[in-house]
Amino acid sequence: MAPTLVHLPNGQTLSVSPVFAGLSFKANDLNVHHSVFPPGWTILIESEDELEPESSSENEAQPYVPRKRSHIHRFRTPTLHNDNIFISSISNPSNVDFKPATSPTRQIAMMLWATLYWYFHQPQPNPHLSAGISPNVPEAGRPKGDWRVNIKREGIFKSKLLFPKLERMGLISTEESCVGTSTDDRSGHGWKRMFVSQRAFWQLDARIFLFTLTPTAHSPFPGTTPLPSRPSSPNRDASDHVSPKRTPDIAGMEPSPGLWSPPSPGPFASASHLPTYYPPPPPQYIITNGVRHPVRPKPPAQGQVFYTRHIQSLGQFLSFRTASLSTKSPPHRGPVSGGTPPNFLPPNSGVSSSTLPTLGNITISPSDLDLIHDWMNNPRVNAAWGVAGPIETQETFLRDNLKNKHSFPVIGCWDGKPFGYFEIYWVKEDQLGRHVDSRGLGNWDRGIHVLVGEEGFRGEHRVKVWLSALVHYCWLADQRTENVFLEPRVDNEKFISYLHKAGFHKEREFAFPHKQAALMKISRDAWDAPAL
Repeated sequence: MAPTLVHLPNGQTLSVSPVFAGLSFKANDLNVHHSVFPPGWTILIESEDELEPESSSENEAQPYVPRKRSHIHRFRTPTLHNDNIFISSISNPSNVDFKPATSPTRQIAMMLWATLYWYFHQPQPNPHLSAGISPNVPEAGRPKGDWRVNIKREGIFKSKLLFPKLERMGLISTEESCVGTSTDDRSGHGWKRMFVSQRAFWQLDARIFLFTLTPTAHSPFPGTTPLPSRPSSPNRDASDHVSPKRTPDIAGMEPSPGLWSPPSPGPFASASHLPTYYPPPPPQYIITNGVRHPVRPKPPAQGQVFYTRHIQSLGQFLSFRTASLSTKSPPHRGPVSGGTPPNFLPPNSGVSSSTLPTLGNITISPSDLDLIHDWMNNPRVNAAWGVAGPIETQETFLRDNLKNKHSFPVIGCWDGKPFGYFEIYWVKEDQLGRHVDSRGLGNWDRGIHVLVGEEGFRGEHRVKVWLSALVHYCWLADQRTENVFLEPRVDNEKFISYLHKAGFHKEREFAFPHKQAALMKISRDAWDAPAL
């Protein structure tokens, strides 16, 4: 197996190379002193082929009892449910440079998550089952199974408390959902058949697992103090040293907090070096226009990147951020496929990288309002949205959407370059909610409006990717969201065909005051994974 480069959602890259009886994961970014991962870890991955069963008894007087037989071999390509993985060894960074992980369990969970991220980017196996199926049944008519990988209780996973913790974190699962009768907690009884399914993995928020290690006080990795002391804070070492003044790297953007940080600020950046995921709050209810619905969480702030993922088939990072009313183009706060150039300035040199001219700190892009103005005045777009006119028209449009309590405006970007405008909304209190059968509408179901403004980013494959990514975000944002809806105009046959290919189905047609719409719907339990 050739070395593989894995692009994690936070912009870090891993090299995966074959080693004896397994695979080695190494963090490439460690060479420039800002890796969020320790130097690496090794996994053992194997596949198990089922063979024809043999009799468990040679005595003809005894009844025939089939005995399961299998052949275990080195992993080559994924199987539907016969691959086994465990982490065999971990190579931690020096304690001189980084403090040990506060929670070893979270560190192991991070490594397992990254391993699974690599695994579920491999070619998907044939989903059709064959065991116990008559050979006369054509493949297209055979039942399908979920793609799973088994997590073995070997190597690093032998600890008696580790699997229960990983299961509570939602990373691994078992079908043995009983207490069990064994009183020996060291036997591992009930924790030997653990697995991770493709469907469940992609519904886990990466922010639960990705975090950074904290550098030591004398580590060469940070270079300078990442955060200055507050004006009233005393200097602990009682010296005359003055904390260096923070200079924004980009206009309107906080500077990089140190070389050990993620390469780009975004949904994974954390000054506390902790996971950045927060669960949704308990529901509270209010009534809006006669509709009872939960109090909605505030959406991400203007310009904030809330979703990012590397698209393997296109070699680019796709990201979504909240639209901004700023007269300047919001700086891109997420990873790009080319990576972020490392800071090679000597530590404490007194020279800020922000003073050096780079493509990152030269603002040449139009503002969001300028983009929306151009896109809405495109005849193709205006035919669907009807918001053409002078820029004041789009400013009112954007301002109203930023003030909307059940919807928020979104800009989609490829490698930081905007390509389209979207709206993500809660269906219950939206006008669409009146047209959906109340029995099939949940309190946390979402809806999406879409617009691709840049001609260079149109095309069926890109639609499939960004559409599945928007649905993916809806699942991650709240685990209680069960359905996502779109309501394109019925004569938009091309886009409706894209929706069908992405897993949506048409429930029915209905009439809005401004259009005859097709109600398109996708359910969480019918969704497997985002387009890669």
